Formats: sequence, C-alpha cells, structure tokens
Amino acid sequence: MSRIRKKESSGAGAPWLTTYSDLMSLLLTFFILLFSMSSVDTEKFANVTSSLQEAFIGIQGADSIIDGYEGSEVVPIQEGNIIDDGTIGIQISPEIIQMFEKVGEFITENDLNAEVDVRYDDEGVFVDIKDAILFDTGSAQLKDSGINVLNMLEGLINDFENDIVVEGHTDNVPINVRQYPTNWELSTARAVSVVRYLSEVEDIDPGRLSARGYGEHSPIAPNDTPQNRALNRRVNLFIVFDNKGGE
Repeated sequence: MSRIRKKESSGAGAPWLTTYSDLMSLLLTFFILLFSMSSVDTEKFANVTSSLQEAFIGIQGADSIIDGYEGSEVVPIQEGNIIDDGTIGIQISPEIIQMFEKVGEFITENDLNAEVDVRYDDEGVFVDIKDAILFDTGSAQLKDSGINVLNMLEGLINDFENDIVVEGHTDNVPINVRQYPTNWELSTARAVSVVRYLSEVEDIDPGRLSARGYGEHSPIAPNDTPQNRALNRRVNLFIVFDNKGGE
C-alpha cells in the first residue's frame, strides 16, 4: 500500500500570524497618522520608533512603515513652544517672546533679579514679586521695600500699552483673623493694594489694571517645604498679550 506523503511546509507559518501581522501594521499606521498631525520632538520620536522596531522585529512591513518617515517633514519644537509646566506643542506668539525678553532685560538692568522672577505662557508675561518684599505676614499694607520695587517697575509697565492683571497668591497655611478670614481675602486685598498704588501714586491708567485673588489655589511649587511655600507667596504683574495691543 502506498503511503500518503505529507505536504512539506511552505514556511508560511501558522494562519494566525498573518492576521497578527496585519493588525500590527494597522496599529503602526495609526501611530504615524497621529504623529503627522502633531508637533513632535524629533529626538524623542526617533527613540520611540527605535523601540517599536525592536518590539515588532520580524513583523512583516514594520520596519518599512517607520523608516518611511525619515524623510518626512517634521515640525520641530522651537524655543518658546514649551511653557513652564512642560506642556509641548502650544505655540507661543513671537510677540510674547519679545515681551518676555524686554521684561528680562529691564529686570537685569535695574538689579531686580533678587526680588522679581519673570516667566511667560501663551497668554502673556508674568512678573512675580516675592510677597516678603511687598508685605508683612498676614498683612496687605505695602512695605517700604515693596513700594521701592513698584516705583522701579512703573517704568516697565509704561513701556507697554497692554492690560495688567495684578494677581495675589498665598501658600496653604491657613489664616483666620477678623480682617482676613481666609487666604482668599488676604490674596485679594494684596492684589488690590498693588492696583491702588499703581493707579493712585504711579498714575498708571486704571483702565489697564485689574486685581485677582487666588488664595493658595494656584501654586507654582508644592507646599511641602518652607522654601516652596515662599515661592507660592507672591504677587504677579501679568502683562496680558492682546493682538489688538502692542508696545
């Protein structure tokens, strides 16, 4: 009796492998589409693609799908695209960068670096004044040292026509006195004190000024050390960017 010879394997592998390979190819294609619609750091993307190539090694078409993007146009992350909280891809207007640089030059030229910090986001430039310069603990009455700083900053404010929002901030240490039952009242009163001084003494147009109090609810550092709490106790002069405004 003749034996039935089994058909030799063609090397195609198990049937599920084809489906699996197609699935991986679709996932990679989806990843590339997401990449093409966003601004991505090219160095980070190269690291990601390298990892994917290693993970999908042996999957038909994986290398070709990724490598096909080597010559594609990539929008690079320029200086000013990354704001202070590390958010990537938010476009910062060149005019805001110009404002930021102008403010920084003023602060340096007037030796205010010890009292003032400068930062920016996609809405404008922040001049952060340490509250210890402006006020005593639990008080909203301006100190002489704070008045001196505001006198110097008057020249900076008048270099711009933009609106100025004065923002009061505290740390998370509770306050409970008759005048200021909570940090809300204290932070707001401090912001109003600065607004009144700028408008009534420095003759800044009051129509450009407004005051906000945030209490302890908008920290720039964790309230876990005395140093960090000192950073959170501040008054911001927020120079608002407006396309209708200008220098």
